[in-house]
Amino acid sequence: MPLPAPADPARAERKALRRRLIAAREALAPALHAELSQRLARHLANLLDTLAPRCVGFYWPYRAEFDARGVIDAWLAADAGRRAALPVALAPACALEYRAYLPGCALAQDRHGIPYPAEAAESSPDVLLVPCNGFDARGYRIGYGAGYFDRTLAAAAPRPLSLGVAFELARLPSTEPAPHDIALDWLVTEAGAAPALR
Repeated sequence: MPLPAPADPARAERKALRRRLIAAREALAPALHAELSQRLARHLANLLDTLAPRCVGFYWPYRAEFDARGVIDAWLAADAGRRAALPVALAPACALEYRAYLPGCALAQDRHGIPYPAEAAESSPDVLLVPCNGFDARGYRIGYGAGYFDRTLAAAAPRPLSLGVAFELARLPSTEPAPHDIALDWLVTEAGAAPALR
């Protein structure tokens, strides 16, 4: 019988930190969550107007994450030439595939139960909104541990501009990034939008 693999203290600490960060976000009172979301939405909308992307890849909100759908729907409505897309995880340990999104389009659920456009064409966003359970000023993030966004950014050519989206309560002095972690380009919270420090 093989011996169990030795415990990885750094991995265990990161997992515990992820749980605490998600719990803090989920514990926000509904009124406070709504207020922080409104402020974040204004900063995100202004940044999208400044960056002027052709296609924005965003995410379906999960576990009390900021819900970007209102910002995206308004952004799409303001210009018929704009496009948006949602990701789907088709397999473990892979890059995400983005599918064209329109408000009201038919949705299916991916392997994690997260909705995505069911019968839409594949899309190549030039800006990606990336949810963060935790983040630091250099643009490194703590996600859910599966590495989907890092693989997606590493595989994309050209690489889209990445916008980390989170509430300030997720800000950390450092995420202690691993060698495979990819820093985000911008950070957007209820406090404002700023390029990540390099």
